[in-house]
Amino acid sequence: MTGSTVPTRYWQALEDGRVRCTLCPRLCTVREGHRGVCFVRKAERGQIVMTSYGRSSGFCVDPIEKKPLNHFLPGTPVLSFGTAGCNLTCQFCQNWDISKSREMDTLAGKATPLQLAQAAERMGCRSIAFTYNDPVIFMEYALDVAEACRQRGLESVAVTAGYINPEPRAEFFAGMDAANVDLKGFTEGFYKRVCGGHLEPVLDTLRYLRRETEVWFEITTLLIPGLNDSDSELHQMAAWIRDELGPDVPLHFSAFHPDFKMLDRPATPPATLTRARTIAMAEGLHYVYTGNVHDPKGGSTWCPGCGALVIERDWYQLGQWAVTADATGAGRCAQCGEAIPGRFEAEPGRWGRRRVPVRMGD
Repeated sequence: MTGSTVPTRYWQALEDGRVRCTLCPRLCTVREGHRGVCFVRKAERGQIVMTSYGRSSGFCVDPIEKKPLNHFLPGTPVLSFGTAGCNLTCQFCQNWDISKSREMDTLAGKATPLQLAQAAERMGCRSIAFTYNDPVIFMEYALDVAEACRQRGLESVAVTAGYINPEPRAEFFAGMDAANVDLKGFTEGFYKRVCGGHLEPVLDTLRYLRRETEVWFEITTLLIPGLNDSDSELHQMAAWIRDELGPDVPLHFSAFHPDFKMLDRPATPPATLTRARTIAMAEGLHYVYTGNVHDPKGGSTWCPGCGALVIERDWYQLGQWAVTADATGAGRCAQCGEAIPGRFEAEPGRWGRRRVPVRMGD
């Protein structure tokens, strides 16, 4: 194997000459020379190979809050990149030009794991994020980058739908320090009809992260009017998170805008996000945020103990900071001492709202 094509581990050779990919619950069965649904994993010489190693759809330095992660090194810059393809088929995909790409020309950027780690270090980033499309499908590349970053004291962040089988999941998240998991809805019907997948594997990934890893993770749900934003579904989802994961896992509700194959739906009204936040907090969740709208109250962190404003956010710009942190990164409310879970430092980062494209050749 040469260039951007590398062998993978998670597959089974079948008696009829086809190969089954066992990376994710889709279990794509493909003939020689053909690709799975994700597009970047292909049957070649009787095995599954990944065809996008070292190639990217772009590199950019973002605020960590844009992933979104509100409790992981707030205010710091993160080097973000993705590849092409996806193992879900969401009709509403907001990054469809990347995640639904079937053209390798999308992958205009090239970078080795070492080059990426060095670029993150040079730009003053504290972490690197695998995002824009799901890193599960390019896990071999992501894990090599994560290892190169770890050797330089940089953290690794996965922005993922969590649609991965148990064995590769353990390997994948062993390389990650933080994650944002996209919980797309809370009904099997929504996942099947709109996303081309199933709900339970995602819930299983969330349970795994909470019970069997030290990965800091937060959850995002994109609310689509009339499809996954009913009061009953929001109550059920928040109650499940509270009971299965605990009340301290941050939950982000973000606004949908018409895109890809779902142009007939209206954009999510800000009032819907506020309603969802109210419902989730009424179910006992401590940290519920609104996203993709200008809502300083819904975007800020409030102490569940005394109600004080502990991290003020206006879009991605931090304001008031009232979190104390010990040497382990554990946070506390500066006013009452209540624990504020996450990874914090004594002082917040000052990156602000900047978004800086990066050329690896520069």
